[in-house]
Amino acid sequence: MNVVVSNWSANVVALAVYAVAAVTHLLGVRDAAADAGRSGRSLPPGQVRRAVAVQAGLLLAVLAVVSPLGYWSYRYVWVRNFQDVILAIAAPALIVLGAPWLPLRRGLGLAVRDRREPGGSDAAGQDWSPGWPALPIVVTVMFCAVWWVWHLPGPFDAAVRSPAVYALEMITYLAAGILMWLQLVESPPLRPQLPPLRRIALVLVLAASGTVLGLIRAYGPAVAYPAYLESGRSAAAVVSDQQAGGAILWVIPLIPLSILAVGLATRWLSEEESEPSAADFDRLLKHKSAWPSRPGLR
Repeated sequence: MNVVVSNWSANVVALAVYAVAAVTHLLGVRDAAADAGRSGRSLPPGQVRRAVAVQAGLLLAVLAVVSPLGYWSYRYVWVRNFQDVILAIAAPALIVLGAPWLPLRRGLGLAVRDRREPGGSDAAGQDWSPGWPALPIVVTVMFCAVWWVWHLPGPFDAAVRSPAVYALEMITYLAAGILMWLQLVESPPLRPQLPPLRRIALVLVLAASGTVLGLIRAYGPAVAYPAYLESGRSAAAVVSDQQAGGAILWVIPLIPLSILAVGLATRWLSEEESEPSAADFDRLLKHKSAWPSRPGLR
């Protein structure tokens, strides 16, 4: 119990950023609800779930820094690796799934009103189309590069010794994670450019990259991070610590990535089945019947 209640950090910057982001998002959600009530409409389906997901993601990110997890990450590699997974994968996933973009704009005072186009589609729900087809690939490569660079001995140890480097590491993890998840899942009004099958390929690249890094650390026989020897621990203890951390880097990210891959595969199969069915139905409707439309007429 002492591990849970002790060693909390009063990181003013992290707490301030969290408070501003969380309050701004909640104000935006409240404004959207009030606007919908005035116009006699209901909130979009799943709006409450999305708001909860965003708040959970923000809370998870700040807890990774100010809770005992942040304190023990300076002393144990496996705790640091667990913190990395939270900041780069888990928290960004919740934030992106929660789609906070329009509520944040409302909360900042940039009034966003639902606009209906002549065809009846919501203008806020248009596809995100940056106009650069290679963007998903570039973002995936960038995420893998960030993941690997920060787990190299030099940058990993530098973050332990320097609060500024540590803060930079946390920021780049969150930013790269959010950009990466935006390429994989819908986050209205933003939507991925790639179809489900190609997104599965990105997921496989991410899984392979993380698995290779985790295996290197899990089976590494020597001390990779000398900074963790400075607390007086033996080399054997640090190696065991690194190997536990490698297992975390290897296994835990595979859980959300596997769930996402199954979901994308299911969606792809559903789309593949529905397209021929729709085409057959269209042909049936367009087919001219040989029977006369009225008795005696052809």
